[in-house]
Amino acid sequence: MKLTILGATGGVGRYLVEHALADGHRVTAVVRDPARLLVRDENLTVVRGNALDAAAVKTALNGADAVLSGMGASSRRDPLNPASTSARAATEAMAATGVRRIVVVSAGPINRSGAGQSFAVRRVFSPLLWAFLRDVYTDLERMEGVLRESGLDWISVRPPRLLDKPGLGHYRHAIEAGPSGASIPRADVARAMLDFLTEPATVGHAVGVSS
Repeated sequence: MKLTILGATGGVGRYLVEHALADGHRVTAVVRDPARLLVRDENLTVVRGNALDAAAVKTALNGADAVLSGMGASSRRDPLNPASTSARAATEAMAATGVRRIVVVSAGPINRSGAGQSFAVRRVFSPLLWAFLRDVYTDLERMEGVLRESGLDWISVRPPRLLDKPGLGHYRHAIEAGPSGASIPRADVARAMLDFLTEPATVGHAVGVSS
């Protein structure tokens, strides 16, 4: 496939680029600073642009089959609301270019129902995380709302605590539930996002993933 990746220099985004290229896809990476993307490959096109701007995203969607986004907050109180702002930009650009499918990274605590999670996670850890990271999670909730209202073929991947360690190459997932585990390497989140591109059962859903 031909994939456009937003947030390609971020923690999950860089693995999206690496895995997509390893899978044989053609990748267009939208980045503000191309120097930060260290990957070089004949199937990689780097476009300088702001993923928060619909016009910039639109220029990177020519011929794309799908969009993958690793966009998220860089701090607890990011005034740009990057997740929801980039979702609006991406869905507007996709509507204008006819691209249908988008996969984004969200977070486990957005699972307000607690389905598939332990009592401790539902009653203790999630409320504590919401108290500490309310602005980040509110932005992610808005992002998922933008996707649900877009009419596009969207998938939101909700991991628990993200780890900076080598991927295991496998993961657990649950549609509209979980994640059941407490953590997952960023590399495995990227793997799941790419896998779900061709998994019809995940379209139009939030999917919990964990190790």
